[in-house]
Amino acid sequence: MNKQKLGTLYVVATPIGNLADMVPRAVETLQLVQLIAAEDTRHSKRLMEHFHISTPMVAYHDHNEQESTKGLLKRLAEGDSIALISDAGTPLVSDPGYRLVRAARQAGIPVVPIPGACAAIAALSVAGVPSDKFSFEGFLPNKSTQRIAVFEALVNHTHTLIFYEAPHRLLDCLRDLQTVFGEEREIVLARELTKTYETVVDGSVAELIDFVSQDNNQQKGEIVLVVRGSCREKQDDVSIEAQRVLNILGDLPPKKAAAYTAEITGVNKKMLYQWLVDNKNA
Repeated sequence: MNKQKLGTLYVVATPIGNLADMVPRAVETLQLVQLIAAEDTRHSKRLMEHFHISTPMVAYHDHNEQESTKGLLKRLAEGDSIALISDAGTPLVSDPGYRLVRAARQAGIPVVPIPGACAAIAALSVAGVPSDKFSFEGFLPNKSTQRIAVFEALVNHTHTLIFYEAPHRLLDCLRDLQTVFGEEREIVLARELTKTYETVVDGSVAELIDFVSQDNNQQKGEIVLVVRGSCREKQDDVSIEAQRVLNILGDLPPKKAAAYTAEITGVNKKMLYQWLVDNKNA
């Protein structure tokens, strides 16, 4: 008796905005599989219509992930190939799916990536901050106290940090960043990437708060925040003398203390400010 041939689970990236960013291999895969597991079938319908893909779709999202995984595994075990897609970008990046991938691999079912767009990587590629080491932190908590706790755990990390944020929480998030990271930390706001109103703006946290406050359009759409890592690895550049002056001026606000110390010692004002912020949270 012949052993049943297993299907293949394809993890397929879809565009994050511009439909022209859909790679040909993704289109071909979605046309050839027996089933597409989509985060939101209504949302994905437009994509399928645009590329003339008539493959049946089923919903696979946070609320039905556990139950749906069983049914999809059964189809894969019976020989059907399935494509997993999210609403936009690469599945499993802040989207459901890892349980299905894990279960499929444990069952010996082939899992094949079909690479494509990813908002986090797209934002990093145009941010102009160090990209040799970075961490993707996903969506931040809804409540300010929880966001601040996350930021406090990350403030001294020297690698670049990438966050997703909802537009209606953007200003509150930036203000919490300022509270923990200080107003001079470099940040890049990447909004509506690959779409009509794509915006990429860089500056200090304080500058970004001012920019977003004055333009309500910046509080709409899909948002990625790229935050430059801490300068703690450069503390040796802050001389013992500069540190002594900073400590003497410790009762002053960090910005003023950094400015006065820069005048006295000649050390870069931003570096002094960051040294104060980093050591305050150390």
